[in-house]
Amino acid sequence: MTGRAPKRTGDTLLPGDPDRAELVERMIRVNQAGEFGAARIYAGQLAVLGKSEDGPVLRHMAEQEQRHLDIFDKMIVDRRVRPTVLSPLWHVAGFALGAGTAMLGREAAMACTVAVEEVIDEHYAHQRDQLGDDEAELRETIEEFRREEIEHRDTAMAHDARNAPGYELLTGAVKAGSRLAIWLSQRF
Repeated sequence: MTGRAPKRTGDTLLPGDPDRAELVERMIRVNQAGEFGAARIYAGQLAVLGKSEDGPVLRHMAEQEQRHLDIFDKMIVDRRVRPTVLSPLWHVAGFALGAGTAMLGREAAMACTVAVEEVIDEHYAHQRDQLGDDEAELRETIEEFRREEIEHRDTAMAHDARNAPGYELLTGAVKAGSRLAIWLSQRF
């Protein structure tokens, strides 16, 4: 962990920031939405590449994302957090992104994974650093999932992501879309 976690969640909030309860609700809402989107991306990639040599690798990552989603789905219910109203959009957009990049080729699918996971790595690290000892279990869950997302990025890099045509353009676009989805899902 970078730095020392605040003793209590919200100790580092500034005027105008959401209060502690809203901060945690936003984290759970956006993480559930993000894991849902990731599961849909892998579903799209598997629809195109599932029978290829990359199928087992994609299935492994998809299974981990599904586990993340299951845990955040449970948190949504247990903590009575309103899920994002944008789930129908993420359902379609996630699958379309996964299938679309897979149709461009295995390298483009892997480049999509790199881009998404790099954004999620930053996102989860920021959340982890905001959570205090009063939210140690959530902080540990986020850090565990962050490590698995980094593993996905590294796996995608090892499977030729950088060889995707227009790698920088593709990953830049996916990163921008991922950051927008995070911003929207936190709020709506």
